[in-house]
Amino acid sequence: MRNLENHPGIKVGGQNINNLRYADDTVLIAENKEDLQKLLNIVEEESRKKGLELNSKKTEVMVISRKQESPKCDIFINKVKLKQTEKFKYLGTIISNDGKTNREISARTAQAKINFQKMKTILTNKHISIETRKRALQCYIEPVLMYGCEAWTISKQIQNKLEATEMWFLTTIFVNL
Repeated sequence: MRNLENHPGIKVGGQNINNLRYADDTVLIAENKEDLQKLLNIVEEESRKKGLELNSKKTEVMVISRKQESPKCDIFINKVKLKQTEKFKYLGTIISNDGKTNREISARTAQAKINFQKMKTILTNKHISIETRKRALQCYIEPVLMYGCEAWTISKQIQNKLEATEMWFLTTIFVNL
């Protein structure tokens, strides 16, 4: 992967970024199709030198664009065209081809509500102090809802959705006082 360092990517804070890696998950980033294919070719070649093979069935391409319909991007591994996707999950976060966070926030909200339902007997138990229930909400539900929020772009609509979700949690807890 060191061979990628001098190849084009995108500029973030003056730094060239062309890949993100964690454990065995890798994201390659480029501003155009040609640069992306070059990066992928390097990764493929370096992997082969180490006796590894990229799995074209598990590898996808996504174009992030403000356009209504994402431009087509034909990228290949060993002459096999990779599937182009509208979204993918990286380290538990949904990344969408429109660059917006709406899908991620909807998924976070849904998962937080599922977790709330799993803990509902504790969170609504009138024999448990309200402070303890609020603390349980802060420890077990809010982190699920807010995971990755540092990278979100928050519109007024999204802010309202998050606040409504929080109010739903609190109302459900307080109804059983």
